[in-house]
Amino acid sequence: MASIGQVPVAAESYELLIEGDQPRVYAPRRRGSGRRVRIGRGLILVVAGLYFLVPIYAALYFALQNDQGHFSLAPIAAIPSQPGLGSAFWLSARLAVVTTLIAMILMVPTVVYMYLKAPRLKPLFETITLLPIVIPPIVLILGVLEAAPLWLKSSPYLLSLIYVILAMPFVYRSLAAGLAAIDLATLVEASRSLGAGWFRTLWRVLMPNMRSAMLSATVLTVALVLGEFTMASLDLWETLPVWIVDFAQSNAHITTAVAMLSLLGTWLLLTLIVSLDRSQSRRTLKRKQS
Repeated sequence: MASIGQVPVAAESYELLIEGDQPRVYAPRRRGSGRRVRIGRGLILVVAGLYFLVPIYAALYFALQNDQGHFSLAPIAAIPSQPGLGSAFWLSARLAVVTTLIAMILMVPTVVYMYLKAPRLKPLFETITLLPIVIPPIVLILGVLEAAPLWLKSSPYLLSLIYVILAMPFVYRSLAAGLAAIDLATLVEASRSLGAGWFRTLWRVLMPNMRSAMLSATVLTVALVLGEFTMASLDLWETLPVWIVDFAQSNAHITTAVAMLSLLGTWLLLTLIVSLDRSQSRRTLKRKQS
């Protein structure tokens, strides 16, 4: 039994708030609150899982059915022989790589400079990076096609330049979160005091500390490029999403199977990128501890 003043109370019904030189103070425990929180979290996870898994199951159920309504792996086996699929996938992969490189080259030095030299511009920069979300993609691509020179419109990499703009909100916020987690001014000052130039400081000091943020930006950029349809369709380039929509008119089962494999492949790629970052972080932590 514990007591508050002269009133005895059951210790199991109270928790200690203050203890030391001062008198003990107990407050009633809220029984069942932790259990309710766990149940609430579990319910949210179940609902979220059903929200994502039910459409995927329905798509797989449709894709693996033949004309007689029986399940068959024939649609998956026929995927490699479909005309235009290989070139569409290769184009999407190239656009994803080029878009990621351009976004990193442009955004990393810009965000670092802003945080280091012009922190007052953060609200303005955050507003600017939100514009690609506000402006509809169809308006953006029509404006670009009207203003771009002919030699650029004839290249598929015009899409990469536009995708950089679309990915800017996600890239900026990933990099900003990474920079907020490190002592940027101290790292730059230490590197400069040891004789390193700005490029070497960025390459050898800042970017290793921003690895997780850059990988997050890469994941979001790759996912965006591999799933974008509107701009590629209006620019008359057959990327993987455009091929899926066009080929669906001739064989919906195969295109649905391709879409599911594309989703699975993208998920595996993103999981691999995140796993590489985690394994590198563990090795770095072990080296520091040893």
